[in-house]
Amino acid sequence: MANGGIIGPVNIISTGGNTITTKTSTGTLTTQPGTKIIKTVIVAGGGGAGGAGNNNTSGSGGGAGGLQNIEINVCGNSPYPVVIGAGGAGDDMYDNSATPGSTSSFNTVSSTGGGGGGGYSGVSLPGGSGGGAGPGGAPSCKTTGSPGVCGQGFAGGNSLAYSVCASNAAAGGGGATAVGANVTPTNGGAGGAGLDVSSDYGDIGPTCSVFAGGGGGSASKGSGGAGGAGGGGNGATNFPGPGYAPGNNGVTNTGGGAGGASAGAGGSPGCRTGGTGGSGIVIVKELDKASGVWSMNSVYDQVSNDAWITRTAAIDYMVVAGGGGSGIGGGGGGGAGGYRASGYGPSPLQGSAQELNLGTYAVTVGGGGAGIPSPIVSTSPADSGTNSVFGSITSAGGGGGSQQAKGAGSAGGSGGGGGAGTPGGGAGNTPPTSPAQGSAGGNGAPAEGGGGGGGASAVGANSSSGGAAGGAGAPNNITGTATTYAGGGGGGSDNRCAPGGAGGAGGGGTGGFRPGGSGSGTFTSGTANTGGGAGGVGESTPGQSNGGSGIVIARAPSEFTFTVAPGTNTTSTTPGGCKVATFTVSGTLTIGGT
Repeated sequence: MANGGIIGPVNIISTGGNTITTKTSTGTLTTQPGTKIIKTVIVAGGGGAGGAGNNNTSGSGGGAGGLQNIEINVCGNSPYPVVIGAGGAGDDMYDNSATPGSTSSFNTVSSTGGGGGGGYSGVSLPGGSGGGAGPGGAPSCKTTGSPGVCGQGFAGGNSLAYSVCASNAAAGGGGATAVGANVTPTNGGAGGAGLDVSSDYGDIGPTCSVFAGGGGGSASKGSGGAGGAGGGGNGATNFPGPGYAPGNNGVTNTGGGAGGASAGAGGSPGCRTGGTGGSGIVIVKELDKASGVWSMNSVYDQVSNDAWITRTAAIDYMVVAGGGGSGIGGGGGGGAGGYRASGYGPSPLQGSAQELNLGTYAVTVGGGGAGIPSPIVSTSPADSGTNSVFGSITSAGGGGGSQQAKGAGSAGGSGGGGGAGTPGGGAGNTPPTSPAQGSAGGNGAPAEGGGGGGGASAVGANSSSGGAAGGAGAPNNITGTATTYAGGGGGGSDNRCAPGGAGGAGGGGTGGFRPGGSGSGTFTSGTANTGGGAGGVGESTPGQSNGGSGIVIARAPSEFTFTVAPGTNTTSTTPGGCKVATFTVSGTLTIGGT
């Protein structure tokens, strides 16, 4: 062929001038003559919220409308139908489900309406983002939030199990980037956060291009949850005082979920209705962009240079390294293994998803560091944990805690605690990452207790008498179940009348005490596959306290597949269709397409 035999995608040149059109009602968008590629954010209507019926009842937040922000090939000078989904109506009873939001679409691509919230004994509904769980007003009630659609939104939060002394608080609806918050014993859960698309389209609308926040759950004996950023309505608060408080609506043209209603004692039934979800929106940007064109000669050159076109997947991850071992004789607690994550967990600790080609990747799960065996005297800290690795992400092993009066704890993902008589805890976030992968260990007391090991979200405590507490880890629900990882180990005690330090939430081991007095507490190692640091060993106590092994978890959109080896590792599918691979030992992950 004269052109070298062109194969693959046809060359596309789009000259849309990056023109932006915002559609807030159903109609037609006609592209410009030169437009061939658009980028569009499609936000469905938010779900309605649960109502309140009898005295001291509450309703859960509605889920945000599903959100997709994607590129689409189009034809120039052509009309395309645009549908804007309405927000779902709130429920006005305590034993029903609120109405889900309606679908929004551009041509044939659609986003799913947000799930409706539930009342006191009503059931929330799935949607683009799921409705939050109601307060569980009967033993048979569902107390888990409903799921969202993979790639469009997240699940609603959970409520407490049924009890005759229930708080009557309801959970928040899911948002575009986060699950709805769970209830506390007295307060409703906040709605999940929406997505900021201002970098693509500039500031549009009352929420400055942040769309699809979940609705807050209400509370009859505490405070209602805040609506999620991106138009979520606040959950009602009706404490203290009698009467009813209606739920707050989601913001119009944001896809925000509605806030739940709350009921005290007495009042007008007309005020017990949950809020209405916010209507959706579609924003279209007609791009200036050119795609590739490939001749046989170009293909040959690209393949020879290992640069031929590949399909990639956006993979969210959580990579936790092994926790550090602990010192003895009032030893410092082990530092938690480094914690790195994207897409899930506390937002300040979230990095960016990895764009990975389809294929097979090695996964390394770090081991926990060995503690100093008592009664051996060591001038060095306990062993640090070993690194966990997935793709370009490496989390550093937690630093080992030091023995009494034998120097500072080791630096690591999180630092090890200093032993009794040792001022220095080990540094965390070593080597440095952004966001930080861990925190520093605490200092030992002048004579009587070890410092706590650092955790993923908090430094280890300094000791003043007895062992100090380990730093808290980080909660993460990448698997669909909220679990806390990378807690620091508690320091050991050299004081017969003072206990060892508590382990940090997330698998941190408990520090032990010195026998022979009124103190109490047996040291424990870090929990396996949490990256928890080891609890410090008390004075005159035989034994060895080791760090917990790490863990690696990957999550992909529904159009991809996961295969893991060896069989000790597992795969699963979330209710919304996302694929999850969990590694408790080192192995391989194969990413495929469907």
